[in-house]
Parts: sequence; structure tokens; C-alpha cells
Amino acid sequence: MHRAAHTALYDWSNILGPAMIRQCLKCRVPPQLSSRAYSVVPTPCDSEEKEMLDRMLRVDHAGEYGANRIYAGQMAVLGRTSTGPLIQEMWDQEKHHLSKFNEILAENRVRPTALLPLWNIAGFLLGASSALLGKEGAMACTVAVEESISEHYNSQIRALMERDPERYTELLQVIKEFRDDELEHHDTGLEHDAEKIPGYWLIKNAIQLGCKAAIYVSQRV
Repeated sequence: MHRAAHTALYDWSNILGPAMIRQCLKCRVPPQLSSRAYSVVPTPCDSEEKEMLDRMLRVDHAGEYGANRIYAGQMAVLGRTSTGPLIQEMWDQEKHHLSKFNEILAENRVRPTALLPLWNIAGFLLGASSALLGKEGAMACTVAVEESISEHYNSQIRALMERDPERYTELLQVIKEFRDDELEHHDTGLEHDAEKIPGYWLIKNAIQLGCKAAIYVSQRV
């Protein structure tokens, strides 16, 4: 039996030839592209998909990081007022969002945007300055920011649905959940007098312009 198996292997080696055997060994799937368990993001099929997912995850992480800093700034000013618990509740949800994207970036070896130090300062200053205008100012800032983030999440949902909804099922679930949280924060701001601050539309449009610029550069830097 052993001799027969050895003979068969020898015959196949002669048929294929050393060069073909070496070529077959080279065709094995690289470890980084092989199937592996993942919690949210599937293994990219090619460099184009990886670049698309990296940009998407990088900007989402930057957005949640900035939102956390905004709420931190608002709490620094209004934390001991009657509005404090409401802001804290929304901030706690944003902390969960950021924690999840920290986890996803680490799992998929995606670098965060190089602009995090800037968003750290800018986010806190935006939150604190809006809170200095009172509860209405803080809520107006919340409406503007959360509307921008939810619209951005909606654009990502559409893009993933158009590509392959089954392939991105887990990622879509995360984005949709976080999008719904942002919409809830948006509605909370409206319910708590955001529109009563003088110059509401000017403030809102100015903040959203800044959000669009931050989204644009965070995808690329």
C-alpha cells in the first residue's frame, strides 16, 4: 500500500513537473486575503474595496470623535445645570459609538485621520461656545451636527446597499443603529428649544458648513 502510494505520487510529480508544482504552491490565497471571522467588516476583495472601506471607517470614527468632544465642551459649561443630564445622556451614546469604531479600526488595521488633534480642540471649543449661549445654543449645535452626521450615514447606507447589501449586512446594521441615535439627538435638540435662539438658521448653517468640510478632509487625511 505504502509503495503504491509512493509510486502514484512519483508518477504525478513526473506528469506535472517541478515548475508546475511550484506555480501551484504560489497560487495559495495570501493570509491577509483568506477567509476569517469578522464582527462587522468583511475582508476586502481587492485594493479598491479596501480603500473604500478604509475611507468610510476613518471618517465615521472622526465624526464620532468630534461629537464626543462637542458634548464634552457642552458639559464643561452646562454640566451642573438642569440641562446637564440631557447632554450627558446623549454623550453616553456617542461614547458607545466611538468605542465601537475604535474597535472596528483596530480589527481592520485602519489608521484614524491625522487630524484628530485638531478635531479634539475644535470640537471642544464648538461645544463650549455653543453652550455659553445657553441651553438653546447647545441644542442648536446638537441639531446642526447630528443632522449632518445622520445625512452622512444615510449616504453610506445607500452606497453599501448599491454595492452588495448581503456582503455588508453587519456594517449596515451598525451604521443604521448609530444613524437612528443621531436622529434621536437631532429631535431632542428641537424639542428643547434649539430654534428659539436668535439667528438659529445662521448658526445651524455655519456649523453644518464646518461639518461638511471636516467630513471631506477626514476621508482623505
